[in-house]
Amino acid sequence: MIRFEHVTKRYADGTTAVDDLSFEVAEGELVTLVGPSGCGKTTTMKMVNRLIEPTEGRIEVDGRDIAAEDPVELRRRIGYVIQQVGLFPHRTVLDNTATVPHLLGVKRATARTRAAELLELVGLDPSVHGDRYPHQLSGGQRQRVGVARALAADPPVLLMDEPFGAVDPVVREHLQNEFLRLQSEMRKTVLFVTHDIEEAVRLGDRIAVYGEGRIEQFDAPATVLGAPASPYVADFVGADRGLKRLSVTPIEPGDLESPPVVHLDDALPRDLGARWAVVLDGDDQLHGWISAEQAALGGSVREHARRMEAWLPVGASLKQAFATMLQHDAGWIAVLDPAGRNRFLGVLTPARLHEALRRSTAADAQAIARAEADVQTVA
Repeated sequence: MIRFEHVTKRYADGTTAVDDLSFEVAEGELVTLVGPSGCGKTTTMKMVNRLIEPTEGRIEVDGRDIAAEDPVELRRRIGYVIQQVGLFPHRTVLDNTATVPHLLGVKRATARTRAAELLELVGLDPSVHGDRYPHQLSGGQRQRVGVARALAADPPVLLMDEPFGAVDPVVREHLQNEFLRLQSEMRKTVLFVTHDIEEAVRLGDRIAVYGEGRIEQFDAPATVLGAPASPYVADFVGADRGLKRLSVTPIEPGDLESPPVVHLDDALPRDLGARWAVVLDGDDQLHGWISAEQAALGGSVREHARRMEAWLPVGASLKQAFATMLQHDAGWIAVLDPAGRNRFLGVLTPARLHEALRRSTAADAQAIARAEADVQTVA
Protein backbone atom coordinates (compact mmCIF):
# COMPACT_ATOMS: atom_id res chain seq x y z
CA MET A 1 0.00 0.00 0.00
CA ILE A 2 2.85 2.43 0.89
CA ARG A 3 6.29 1.98 -0.64
CA PHE A 4 9.47 4.02 -0.15
CA GLU A 5 12.21 3.44 -2.72
CA HIS A 6 15.59 5.02 -1.89
CA VAL A 7 13.98 8.20 -0.55
CA THR A 8 16.21 11.02 0.68
CA LYS A 9 15.28 14.44 2.03
CA ARG A 10 18.11 16.95 2.05
CA TYR A 11 17.63 20.63 2.91
CA ALA A 12 19.39 23.63 1.38
CA ASP A 13 21.71 24.02 4.39
CA GLY A 14 23.04 20.49 3.79
CA THR A 15 21.03 18.80 6.56
CA THR A 16 19.91 15.30 5.60
CA ALA A 17 16.66 14.54 7.41
CA VAL A 18 16.04 11.16 5.73
CA ASP A 19 18.80 9.20 4.04
CA ASP A 20 18.14 6.54 1.37
CA LEU A 21 15.00 5.14 2.98
CA SER A 22 13.40 1.99 1.53
CA PHE A 23 10.54 0.09 3.18
CA GLU A 24 6.96 -1.06 2.56
CA VAL A 25 3.75 -0.94 4.57
CA ALA A 26 1.25 -3.63 3.63
CA GLU A 27 -2.46 -2.94 3.18
CA GLY A 28 -4.22 -2.93 6.54
CA GLU A 29 -0.94 -2.82 8.48
CA LEU A 30 -0.19 -0.42 11.32
CA VAL A 31 3.47 0.56 11.35
CA THR A 32 4.86 2.70 14.14
CA LEU A 33 7.83 4.97 13.45
CA VAL A 34 9.74 5.47 16.68
CA GLY A 35 12.92 7.28 17.55
CA PRO A 36 14.36 10.36 19.27
CA SER A 37 13.49 13.91 18.24
CA GLY A 38 15.07 14.98 14.96
CA CYS A 39 15.63 11.45 13.63
CA GLY A 40 13.42 11.91 10.54
CA LYS A 41 10.28 9.99 11.46
CA THR A 42 7.87 12.96 11.05
CA THR A 43 9.63 13.98 7.83
CA THR A 44 9.06 10.44 6.55
CA MET A 45 5.36 10.62 7.31
CA LYS A 46 4.87 14.10 5.83
CA MET A 47 6.43 13.02 2.56
CA VAL A 48 3.56 10.53 2.11
CA ASN A 49 0.99 13.33 1.73
CA ARG A 50 3.49 15.72 0.14
CA LEU A 51 3.56 18.22 2.96
CA ILE A 52 7.29 17.73 2.45
CA GLU A 53 8.72 16.86 -0.97
CA PRO A 54 11.58 14.32 -1.16
CA THR A 55 14.90 15.32 -2.69
CA GLU A 56 15.48 11.89 -4.22
CA GLY A 57 13.64 8.61 -4.56
CA ARG A 58 10.09 7.49 -5.15
CA ILE A 59 7.05 7.05 -2.91
CA GLU A 60 4.05 5.01 -4.00
CA VAL A 61 0.61 4.83 -2.41
CA ASP A 62 -1.59 2.02 -3.68
CA GLY A 63 0.81 1.43 -6.58
CA ARG A 64 0.79 5.04 -7.80
CA ASP A 65 3.72 7.46 -7.74
CA ILE A 66 2.51 10.33 -5.55
CA ALA A 67 4.84 12.78 -7.36
CA ALA A 68 2.51 12.54 -10.36
CA GLU A 69 -0.62 13.34 -8.34
CA ASP A 70 -2.20 16.66 -7.41
CA PRO A 71 -1.15 17.17 -3.77
CA VAL A 72 -4.54 18.59 -2.71
CA GLU A 73 -6.43 15.63 -4.15
CA LEU A 74 -3.87 13.27 -2.63
CA ARG A 75 -4.34 14.76 0.85
CA ARG A 76 -8.10 14.42 0.63
CA ARG A 77 -7.64 10.67 0.20
CA ILE A 78 -5.28 10.33 3.16
CA GLY A 79 -6.42 10.76 6.77
CA TYR A 80 -4.13 12.93 8.90
CA VAL A 81 -4.14 13.21 12.70
CA ILE A 82 -1.68 15.40 14.61
CA GLN A 83 -0.94 15.99 18.28
CA GLN A 84 -2.46 19.49 18.30
CA VAL A 85 -5.61 18.07 16.59
CA GLY A 86 -6.06 21.17 14.37
CA LEU A 87 -9.84 21.47 14.71
CA PHE A 88 -11.50 24.62 13.36
CA PRO A 89 -12.40 26.62 16.48
CA HIS A 90 -15.38 28.36 14.86
CA ARG A 91 -17.04 25.12 13.69
CA THR A 92 -19.00 22.60 15.73
CA VAL A 93 -17.70 19.12 16.40
CA LEU A 94 -20.13 17.69 13.85
CA ASP A 95 -19.11 20.17 11.15
CA ASN A 96 -15.42 19.67 11.93
CA THR A 97 -15.85 15.93 11.43
CA ALA A 98 -17.76 16.44 8.16
CA THR A 99 -15.11 18.76 6.66
CA VAL A 100 -13.39 16.42 4.19
CA PRO A 101 -16.53 14.69 2.82
CA HIS A 102 -18.02 18.15 2.26
CA LEU A 103 -14.88 19.26 0.38
CA LEU A 104 -15.16 16.14 -1.76
CA GLY A 105 -18.64 17.17 -2.87
CA VAL A 106 -20.76 15.08 -0.51
CA LYS A 107 -24.04 16.81 0.33
CA ARG A 108 -23.99 18.53 3.70
CA ALA A 109 -26.77 16.39 5.21
CA THR A 110 -25.07 13.17 4.09
CA ALA A 111 -21.68 14.35 5.36
CA ARG A 112 -23.17 15.23 8.76
CA THR A 113 -24.88 11.84 8.99
CA ARG A 114 -21.55 10.13 8.30
CA ALA A 115 -19.88 12.42 10.85
CA ALA A 116 -22.42 11.45 13.51
CA GLU A 117 -21.76 7.75 12.84
CA LEU A 118 -18.02 8.29 13.23
CA LEU A 119 -18.41 10.24 16.46
CA GLU A 120 -20.30 7.29 17.88
CA LEU A 121 -17.58 4.97 16.61
CA VAL A 122 -14.89 6.88 18.54
CA GLY A 123 -17.00 6.95 21.70
CA LEU A 124 -18.62 10.40 21.51
CA ASP A 125 -22.41 10.78 21.56
CA PRO A 126 -23.27 13.10 18.63
CA SER A 127 -26.45 14.25 20.38
CA VAL A 128 -24.31 15.43 23.31
CA HIS A 129 -21.08 16.56 21.64
CA GLY A 130 -22.08 17.25 18.03
CA ASP A 131 -23.15 20.87 18.57
CA ARG A 132 -20.30 21.76 20.90
CA TYR A 133 -17.21 23.69 19.85
CA PRO A 134 -13.63 22.43 20.30
CA HIS A 135 -12.94 24.67 23.31
CA GLN A 136 -15.83 22.97 25.13
CA LEU A 137 -14.16 19.55 24.93
CA SER A 138 -11.43 17.90 26.98
CA GLY A 139 -8.08 17.11 25.38
CA GLY A 140 -8.99 13.45 25.02
CA GLN A 141 -12.34 14.31 23.41
CA ARG A 142 -10.63 16.63 20.91
CA GLN A 143 -8.26 13.83 19.94
CA ARG A 144 -11.23 11.53 19.35
CA VAL A 145 -12.79 14.16 17.09
CA GLY A 146 -9.49 14.42 15.23
CA VAL A 147 -9.49 10.67 14.58
CA ALA A 148 -13.16 10.77 13.50
CA ARG A 149 -12.44 13.62 11.08
CA ALA A 150 -9.50 11.74 9.58
CA LEU A 151 -11.74 8.73 8.97
CA ALA A 152 -14.69 10.70 7.58
CA ALA A 153 -13.85 10.23 3.89
CA ASP A 154 -13.04 6.55 4.52
CA PRO A 155 -9.40 6.94 3.42
CA PRO A 156 -7.35 3.78 2.83
CA VAL A 157 -4.28 5.41 4.43
CA LEU A 158 -4.07 7.12 7.81
CA LEU A 159 -1.10 9.21 8.97
CA MET A 160 -0.85 9.89 12.71
CA ASP A 161 1.82 12.20 14.16
CA GLU A 162 2.06 11.67 17.93
CA PRO A 163 -1.73 11.97 18.16
CA PHE A 164 -1.99 11.00 21.84
CA GLY A 165 1.10 12.77 23.11
CA ALA A 166 -0.61 15.84 24.57
CA VAL A 167 -2.93 14.07 27.02
CA ASP A 168 -2.33 12.57 30.45
CA PRO A 169 -1.27 8.90 30.77
CA VAL A 170 -4.71 7.58 31.78
CA VAL A 171 -6.49 9.29 28.88
CA ARG A 172 -3.68 8.23 26.57
CA GLU A 173 -4.18 4.59 27.45
CA HIS A 174 -7.92 4.90 26.84
CA LEU A 175 -7.30 6.51 23.45
CA GLN A 176 -4.83 3.78 22.51
CA ASN A 177 -7.37 1.10 23.46
CA GLU A 178 -10.06 2.84 21.45
CA PHE A 179 -7.81 3.17 18.43
CA LEU A 180 -6.81 -0.49 18.57
CA ARG A 181 -10.51 -1.39 18.62
CA LEU A 182 -11.16 0.84 15.61
CA GLN A 183 -8.19 -0.57 13.72
CA SER A 184 -9.34 -4.14 14.34
CA GLU A 185 -12.66 -3.24 12.70
CA MET A 186 -11.51 -0.92 9.89
CA ARG A 187 -8.02 -2.24 9.02
CA LYS A 188 -6.63 1.01 7.67
CA THR A 189 -3.05 1.25 6.44
CA VAL A 190 -1.46 3.39 9.15
CA LEU A 191 1.84 5.18 9.68
CA PHE A 192 1.98 6.18 13.35
CA VAL A 193 4.78 8.46 14.59
CA THR A 194 5.75 8.32 18.26
CA HIS A 195 8.81 8.85 20.43
CA ASP A 196 7.47 6.42 23.05
CA ILE A 197 8.72 2.84 22.59
CA GLU A 198 5.95 1.45 24.81
CA GLU A 199 3.30 3.08 22.61
CA ALA A 200 5.08 1.81 19.50
CA VAL A 201 5.17 -1.73 20.88
CA ARG A 202 1.57 -1.66 22.01
CA LEU A 203 0.08 -0.36 18.77
CA GLY A 204 2.31 -1.48 15.93
CA ASP A 205 2.06 -4.60 13.80
CA ARG A 206 5.65 -3.70 12.95
CA ILE A 207 8.03 -1.08 14.32
CA ALA A 208 10.54 1.04 12.42
CA VAL A 209 13.23 2.14 14.89
CA TYR A 210 14.95 5.26 13.59
CA GLY A 211 18.52 6.36 14.09
CA GLU A 212 19.83 9.49 12.35
CA GLY A 213 17.62 9.61 9.26
CA ARG A 214 17.77 5.85 8.79
CA ILE A 215 15.78 2.85 9.96
CA GLU A 216 17.98 0.76 12.24
CA GLN A 217 15.46 -2.09 12.58
CA PHE A 218 12.09 -2.82 10.97
CA ASP A 219 10.43 -5.79 12.65
CA ALA A 220 7.55 -7.09 14.69
CA PRO A 221 7.45 -5.59 18.21
CA ALA A 222 8.39 -8.87 19.87
CA THR A 223 11.45 -9.21 17.62
CA VAL A 224 12.62 -5.66 18.25
CA LEU A 225 12.37 -6.26 22.01
CA GLY A 226 13.72 -9.80 22.01
CA ALA A 227 16.42 -9.55 19.34
CA PRO A 228 17.56 -5.93 18.85
CA ALA A 229 19.45 -5.62 15.55
CA SER A 230 22.20 -3.40 16.96
CA PRO A 231 23.54 -1.91 20.19
CA TYR A 232 21.75 1.33 19.21
CA VAL A 233 18.36 -0.42 19.07
CA ALA A 234 19.04 -2.29 22.30
CA ASP A 235 19.90 0.97 24.03
CA PHE A 236 16.86 2.73 22.60
CA VAL A 237 14.30 0.12 23.63
CA GLY A 238 15.84 0.04 27.10
CA ALA A 239 17.31 -2.42 29.56
CA ASP A 240 13.77 -3.34 30.63
CA ARG A 241 12.86 -4.58 27.15
CA GLY A 242 12.08 -7.97 28.66
CA LEU A 243 9.30 -6.39 30.72
CA LYS A 244 8.05 -4.49 27.66
CA ARG A 245 7.98 -7.77 25.75
CA LEU A 246 5.37 -9.11 28.18
CA SER A 247 2.80 -6.87 26.48
CA VAL A 248 3.34 -8.43 23.03
CA THR A 249 3.72 -12.08 24.05
CA PRO A 250 0.41 -13.97 24.11
CA ILE A 251 -0.54 -16.83 26.40
CA GLU A 252 -0.46 -20.09 24.42
CA PRO A 253 -1.92 -23.46 25.43
CA GLY A 254 1.60 -24.91 25.62
CA ASP A 255 2.42 -22.47 28.43
CA LEU A 256 -0.16 -23.95 30.79
CA GLU A 257 -0.05 -26.48 33.62
CA SER A 258 -2.81 -29.05 34.14
CA PRO A 259 -3.69 -29.19 37.85
CA PRO A 260 -6.15 -31.66 39.39
CA VAL A 261 -9.76 -30.88 38.47
CA VAL A 262 -12.95 -31.59 40.42
CA HIS A 263 -16.58 -30.73 39.69
CA LEU A 264 -19.04 -28.89 41.89
CA ASP A 265 -21.35 -31.86 42.33
CA ASP A 266 -18.59 -34.39 43.02
CA ALA A 267 -18.04 -35.97 46.39
CA LEU A 268 -14.92 -34.41 47.86
CA PRO A 269 -11.88 -36.69 47.65
CA ARG A 270 -9.87 -36.82 50.85
CA ASP A 271 -6.62 -36.50 48.92
CA LEU A 272 -6.46 -34.11 45.97
CA GLY A 273 -2.97 -35.29 45.10
CA ALA A 274 -1.85 -31.63 45.13
CA ARG A 275 -2.06 -28.52 47.29
CA TRP A 276 -5.16 -27.36 45.42
CA ALA A 277 -7.51 -28.27 42.57
CA VAL A 278 -9.54 -26.32 40.04
CA VAL A 279 -13.32 -26.53 40.44
CA LEU A 280 -15.51 -26.70 37.32
CA ASP A 281 -19.30 -26.63 37.05
CA GLY A 282 -21.47 -29.12 35.21
CA ASP A 283 -20.68 -27.47 31.85
CA ASP A 284 -16.92 -27.76 32.46
CA GLN A 285 -16.67 -24.02 32.96
CA LEU A 286 -14.55 -22.40 35.64
CA HIS A 287 -16.15 -22.01 39.04
CA GLY A 288 -13.19 -21.65 41.39
CA TRP A 289 -10.71 -23.69 43.38
CA ILE A 290 -10.38 -25.78 46.52
CA SER A 291 -7.39 -26.39 48.79
CA ALA A 292 -6.06 -29.69 50.11
CA GLU A 293 -6.85 -28.53 53.66
CA GLN A 294 -10.51 -28.02 52.73
CA ALA A 295 -10.64 -31.37 50.95
CA ALA A 296 -9.48 -33.07 54.16
CA LEU A 297 -12.66 -31.82 55.88
CA GLY A 298 -14.84 -34.11 53.74
CA GLY A 299 -18.29 -33.38 52.34
CA SER A 300 -19.02 -32.12 48.85
CA VAL A 301 -16.97 -29.93 46.54
CA ARG A 302 -19.80 -27.40 46.46
CA GLU A 303 -19.59 -26.90 50.25
CA HIS A 304 -15.95 -25.82 50.21
CA ALA A 305 -15.25 -24.42 46.74
CA ARG A 306 -14.05 -20.83 46.53
CA ARG A 307 -14.85 -18.54 43.62
CA MET A 308 -11.96 -17.76 41.28
CA GLU A 309 -11.76 -14.29 39.72
CA ALA A 310 -8.18 -14.49 38.46
CA TRP A 311 -8.66 -15.73 34.89
CA LEU A 312 -7.94 -14.64 31.31
CA PRO A 313 -8.71 -15.89 27.80
CA VAL A 314 -6.01 -17.74 25.91
CA GLY A 315 -4.21 -15.25 23.68
CA ALA A 316 -4.20 -12.49 26.28
CA SER A 317 -0.76 -10.99 26.85
CA LEU A 318 1.68 -12.13 29.51
CA LYS A 319 1.55 -8.55 30.80
CA GLN A 320 -2.18 -8.92 31.41
CA ALA A 321 -1.52 -12.25 33.12
CA PHE A 322 1.11 -10.74 35.41
CA ALA A 323 -1.15 -7.78 36.22
CA THR A 324 -4.06 -10.13 37.01
CA MET A 325 -1.89 -12.15 39.37
CA LEU A 326 -0.89 -8.98 41.21
CA GLN A 327 -4.42 -7.57 41.25
CA HIS A 328 -5.87 -10.70 42.86
CA ASP A 329 -2.77 -11.61 44.90
CA ALA A 330 -2.93 -14.97 43.12
CA GLY A 331 -0.22 -17.59 42.73
CA TRP A 332 -1.74 -18.66 39.40
CA ILE A 333 -4.47 -17.70 36.97
CA ALA A 334 -6.95 -19.86 35.10
CA VAL A 335 -6.88 -19.66 31.30
CA LEU A 336 -10.09 -20.17 29.30
CA ASP A 337 -10.95 -20.71 25.65
CA PRO A 338 -13.42 -18.02 24.50
CA ALA A 339 -13.93 -19.85 21.21
CA GLY A 340 -15.10 -22.92 23.15
CA ARG A 341 -17.70 -21.42 25.50
CA ASN A 342 -14.93 -20.42 27.94
CA ARG A 343 -13.80 -24.01 28.40
CA PHE A 344 -11.08 -24.36 31.03
CA LEU A 345 -7.68 -25.00 29.41
CA GLY A 346 -5.23 -24.94 32.30
CA VAL A 347 -3.43 -22.56 34.65
CA LEU A 348 -0.55 -20.16 34.21
CA THR A 349 1.89 -19.92 37.11
CA PRO A 350 4.66 -17.35 37.60
CA ALA A 351 7.25 -19.98 36.67
CA ARG A 352 5.40 -20.86 33.45
CA LEU A 353 4.95 -17.17 32.65
CA HIS A 354 8.70 -16.64 32.93
CA GLU A 355 9.35 -19.72 30.81
CA ALA A 356 6.87 -18.52 28.15
CA LEU A 357 8.68 -15.19 27.91
CA ARG A 358 12.05 -16.91 27.56
CA ARG A 359 10.72 -19.31 24.92
CA SER A 360 9.23 -16.45 22.96
CA THR A 361 12.53 -14.58 22.97
CA ALA A 362 14.49 -17.68 21.96
CA ALA A 363 12.00 -18.54 19.22
CA ASP A 364 12.29 -15.10 17.63
CA ALA A 365 16.06 -15.17 17.81
CA GLN A 366 16.14 -18.58 16.07
CA ALA A 367 13.18 -17.92 13.72
CA ILE A 368 11.33 -21.02 14.95
CA ALA A 369 7.95 -21.71 16.55
CA ARG A 370 7.71 -20.97 20.25
CA ALA A 371 6.91 -24.61 21.07
CA GLU A 372 10.19 -25.66 19.40
CA ALA A 373 12.36 -23.33 21.46
CA ASP A 374 14.46 -25.03 24.10
CA VAL A 375 15.22 -23.05 27.24
CA GLN A 376 17.32 -24.29 30.13
CA THR A 377 15.78 -23.96 33.56
CA VAL A 378 17.91 -23.82 36.68
CA ALA A 379 16.33 -25.99 39.38
